[in-house]
Amino acid sequence: MNIAIIGCGLIGQKRAKTLAATGSHLVACVDQIKERAENLAKQYPNCAAYTDWRDVMKRTDIDAVIISTLHASLAEIGLAAVSAGKHILMEKPAGRRASELNPIIAAANETGALIRVGFNHRYHRAFRKARELVDQNELGDLMFLRARYGHGGRVGYDKEWRAQPELSGGGELIDQGVHLIDLARWFLGDFTDIQGHAHTYYWDMPVDDNGFLMLKTPKKQVAFLHASCTEWKNTFSFEIYGQRGKIDINGLGGSYGVERISFYKMSEQMGPPETFIWEYPMADDSWEVELAEFVEDIKQKRQPSVGIHDAHAALTIVEEIYRISGL
Repeated sequence: MNIAIIGCGLIGQKRAKTLAATGSHLVACVDQIKERAENLAKQYPNCAAYTDWRDVMKRTDIDAVIISTLHASLAEIGLAAVSAGKHILMEKPAGRRASELNPIIAAANETGALIRVGFNHRYHRAFRKARELVDQNELGDLMFLRARYGHGGRVGYDKEWRAQPELSGGGELIDQGVHLIDLARWFLGDFTDIQGHAHTYYWDMPVDDNGFLMLKTPKKQVAFLHASCTEWKNTFSFEIYGQRGKIDINGLGGSYGVERISFYKMSEQMGPPETFIWEYPMADDSWEVELAEFVEDIKQKRQPSVGIHDAHAALTIVEEIYRISGL
């Protein structure tokens, strides 16, 4: 399978490293910075470098496109690729607003192109284990979940592209917050009652640095979520509560700490639960697992398990919080 990568920054380079394990070939690299495209392309045989993504759409030998650009151009490039009949893996959040995704959905219905959105956190080892436990009904009926995700930024963070609403579509809520929203939907389903607040407390920028959400499903299951870039110690915490137990996920590796999942199984006598703990100090393999599934989606002509409709739902929630907050 021949694949092109558009956007050769940190994420594009990560994606490129995972291709070989799937038997796929990187045949085109695109970046507005010519040297960045060339530096990535020269690492792969017969790989061409471009500065204009439209050149990739003209090539008939490309099966799929990985789009790892800024938020502002994700939807435009995604639409062009899908309209050309190319399958795509586009990074989250897939656009700045839910409405930007509607033409892509329509085009995919016309051409049959498959769309996967890079909600990569579903593929971390701890979340794969959590999904297994929930699917085996180890927790019983799910009641609610509580999650926090945050970092402390860096010097000049408020001058970067993420702080420019025309490029990012918003602040911390649309950046890291969409991961929490997607994971919450993955376990609890669609949310029909959306409440929350987004605000800028510290950074001198026109977008939010904190987002607080309380989301409810039609069954009154609740997700309490907090995304922050004033979290001075990088933090990831995700707790799932069921009628027969609790899952507690902490860390994502690196500066977020060792990835760890604890399962607290309630006994019939209640009291102290039976505890099971799994830790994953090894290198994160979520990127490889995610891409392998995308390649298999294409081979089997199946709809990706996390696609454009998931991105649309997440962005709809983000927009509602921004509306409530006057942003």
